[in-house]
Amino acid sequence: MKNDKKHLLVVEDDKGLQNQLRWAFDGFEVAVSGDRAEALALFRRLQPGVVLLDLGLPPDPGGVTEGMATLSEILALTPETKIIVVTGDDDRGNAVKCIALGAYDFHQKPVDAELLALLVNRAQHVYQLERENRRLQTSEANMPLKGIIAMSPQMLKVCRTIEKVAPSDITTLLLGASGTGKERCAQALHNLSSRADGPLITINCAAIPENLLESELFGYEKGAFTGAAKQTPGKIEYADKGTLFLDEIGDLPMELQSKLLRFLQERVVERIGGRKEIPVDVRIVCATHQNLEALIAKDLFREDLFYRISELVLEIPRLKDREGDVLLLAKSFLKVWGTQYKSAAVGFSQDAIHAIESHDWPGNVRELESRIKRAAIMADSNQITVEDLELSETENEPLPLNLRAVREEAERRAVLRALNHSDQNISDAAISLGITRPTLYNLMEKLELKV
Repeated sequence: MKNDKKHLLVVEDDKGLQNQLRWAFDGFEVAVSGDRAEALALFRRLQPGVVLLDLGLPPDPGGVTEGMATLSEILALTPETKIIVVTGDDDRGNAVKCIALGAYDFHQKPVDAELLALLVNRAQHVYQLERENRRLQTSEANMPLKGIIAMSPQMLKVCRTIEKVAPSDITTLLLGASGTGKERCAQALHNLSSRADGPLITINCAAIPENLLESELFGYEKGAFTGAAKQTPGKIEYADKGTLFLDEIGDLPMELQSKLLRFLQERVVERIGGRKEIPVDVRIVCATHQNLEALIAKDLFREDLFYRISELVLEIPRLKDREGDVLLLAKSFLKVWGTQYKSAAVGFSQDAIHAIESHDWPGNVRELESRIKRAAIMADSNQITVEDLELSETENEPLPLNLRAVREEAERRAVLRALNHSDQNISDAAISLGITRPTLYNLMEKLELKV
């Protein structure tokens, strides 16, 4: 969550109480007003999450009309604001009316500063939770595909491709390292296809023992082998009119590869121990983290099967190569696991954000989710720290957000690379960069670079 300043607006006409409350709230920037007009002006300028509101305001300090009007106008401007009504001893009934109008809580005078501080901190916490929840809901509503959280150009390209090919029945091969989200992409392909009402059957070729994999895929007849007590259809049959997702197909044994190839060509299966050919209408999606062409060279994967399953190849980039996605995913995971485990954490400290953006994430999205899940459980405050994530603080500088700084850093790297490639020859470096010698000299002077 963005680390904004926490503003608190105190609406109170008693000067002595104003001074007492101005310094009673640690961690807040307190603004004080004595009437409705000033309060509304300050509210519009500061947009505080919490407001302390006295009902007795001038020109009706003995009544409640001005306080009620202030309450209504603030909530009309920003309904999510948490307003704590501060009332006199005989104003309890009016306080209940304020709650009905939308006030968050009330506190009776005389003021107990310590208790009031607890109420304000709790209200601010609820306000931040609700604001982050709304932001994430809006963000997820604008995600390119259901189930895929991304904003990077690399993943948006993947999502656009999925949208284009999903309506067809083209056999698709998803390539990518473990944990990059290949199963999510397979789910998206199914959901956007004409087969969305049919089943999506997933089988992990690496997770099932080799001697059981054939029966899992193709099924078996009663008595086909010891223990085959009844006729059992295979996963391919169960996927009829839907999608079959073969995860880690690079681990498929050679003897099964020929049988799968025949199915892909003929679209019929024979159960183990059976003679009947059973037609199956199914769309095939495969995935692997392995280099299938390297396996083909080692005679570990059939070349003809490779061509059958790779009618369209979609490469899923590693998390470290997705510009801007890691923090977006981290916040989304924190929302999910923080809610499930009732975590106090609603955001990340600056050092945690720096560590998240700098870490290589060899386990990709799966590793990120695992760390966020653990951190949500371990966090002691409303912000997750580097210690909660069990990441080491990196010595690298965080990526700058300022466009000029980003541009200068890119120019610096390009000039240094050109100079290194040209053995520090200015003329050759200028030609490589597509600029003139004087322009390069000016650029080097600006960047404080020397040959």
